[in-house]
Amino acid sequence: MLLQNKGFNPKKRVSLKSSSSPSWISATLKVMLQIARIIHLDEVELYFCQDDACSPVEFYSPRNEVEALNSILSLLDISNSSGKCLQMNVLQELREAIVSMIRDVRDNNCVKTTILENQSVDKEECLLQWGERNGMRTRLQIAYVEGAGRGSIAREDLNVGDTALEIPVSIVISEELVYTSDMFHILEKIGGISLETMLLLWSMKERHNCTSKFKIYFDALPKNFNTGLSFGLDAIMALEGTLLFEEIVQAKQHLCDQYGELFPSLCDDHPDIFPRELYTWEQFLWACELWYSNSMNVMFPDGKLRTCLIPIAGFLNHSLHPHILQYGKVDTTANSLKFRLSRPCSAGEQCFLSYGHFSSSHLISFYGFLPQGDNPYDIIPVDIDATEDDSITSNSTHMVRGTWLSRNHNIFYYGLPLPLLDHLRRIQSPILQYNTLLQANLENEMEVLGRLRSIFDCVMKNLGAVDLHDRENTSWDVRLAVEFKDLQRRIISSILSSCDTGLKLVKNEWCRCLAEDSRG
Repeated sequence: MLLQNKGFNPKKRVSLKSSSSPSWISATLKVMLQIARIIHLDEVELYFCQDDACSPVEFYSPRNEVEALNSILSLLDISNSSGKCLQMNVLQELREAIVSMIRDVRDNNCVKTTILENQSVDKEECLLQWGERNGMRTRLQIAYVEGAGRGSIAREDLNVGDTALEIPVSIVISEELVYTSDMFHILEKIGGISLETMLLLWSMKERHNCTSKFKIYFDALPKNFNTGLSFGLDAIMALEGTLLFEEIVQAKQHLCDQYGELFPSLCDDHPDIFPRELYTWEQFLWACELWYSNSMNVMFPDGKLRTCLIPIAGFLNHSLHPHILQYGKVDTTANSLKFRLSRPCSAGEQCFLSYGHFSSSHLISFYGFLPQGDNPYDIIPVDIDATEDDSITSNSTHMVRGTWLSRNHNIFYYGLPLPLLDHLRRIQSPILQYNTLLQANLENEMEVLGRLRSIFDCVMKNLGAVDLHDRENTSWDVRLAVEFKDLQRRIISSILSSCDTGLKLVKNEWCRCLAEDSRG
């Protein structure tokens, strides 16, 4: 529908010419890119992009832009490799233009990398050597990076399509290891236990196995992961008034219940397989945080998607502007996982991965950090009590985010999501025509903005006041909780500001309508 609204045919075909001019290449790529941008919108982007559905597709997000450009690049490479296309020179010119556009995205979103030279990476170097002995190939080195902990740094300039890291399947930790372990015959008899839980229990024991094939990997892992699951009481209370407060409380309770269902009964019934000293609550929480923060979904040649730990790949940090977007499918020719670049990475620069389209609350809960920059997935769900009129049908899931991310702050938009505004308009007055400067419509618009402002006034009050003055000397979890709460305040403040600005715009138009009516 969005493609059609923009004037594009969903079955668009691009016919290549025998020779090309710069103007033809520019015009052709513009059309291809606009279509690719729409195709690669995710659910959140699709919801928020509707505020300018009739305007040209300029840009949605750095992730969307890089993914769209790489999808075109992939099509060009397939056409080129087939050898059937007579316009090879045109394909090459198009490819060079696309790579140039990807470089421009890189240049506009470069993150400074500051390496901390005083931090030892001996364990990490041992792990790299172990990986290389087992067939791993890498063009990255491990270092401690300011503000990010351990990260992967490019040893040389890497271009689009280059493989930064290749991990053989033989050193991937997957469910197959559980099947061959001494605990599987016990665990398979427990009703309702998942493979993920079995892997947790296997990891807790394997971590202390001196003869394990993965001993060097486990030795290189941190003693504490410092995710939201490790938040203390003070940090949790600092989150009061946010949805993250409920999320972390519920997640911790779930883990406590899960642990209680397994222990101490497994240790009592099978002490030789489940030694009590290896299966404490602290060890269980560590294993949970390991799998939440380091696991990846991998598609194997048999078509099955498995949750795995990928040694060395765990050093790749997340970014809103990642270098690596597509990964997690086993290359059947090499029987390995290849992490290829979707945008260039210069020597000495940190090479980033995309963990997924996650909000900051999710990243805190399961990874333990707030991403740098404006996260387009930092949304706040909105529950609206609809009328009893069944004729009002619309998307039941609504949300808001920082209005600074919107490009349309004109009247009837205000930087706020159009689906939410239209839903409120229909509730307020189902029969009115929207987006017209009529007096009745403008009065309805003021009611809508006033209602929205009232909703988020309450949300802001629930967050409470800023109450942490000495952030540098407080604990990591409290500091992270307060930073998240600050982010929530910033988002809500932008919504309130947009409502106020919108009310002024609408009131000015309303006054103008009254003045025109009085003049006849």
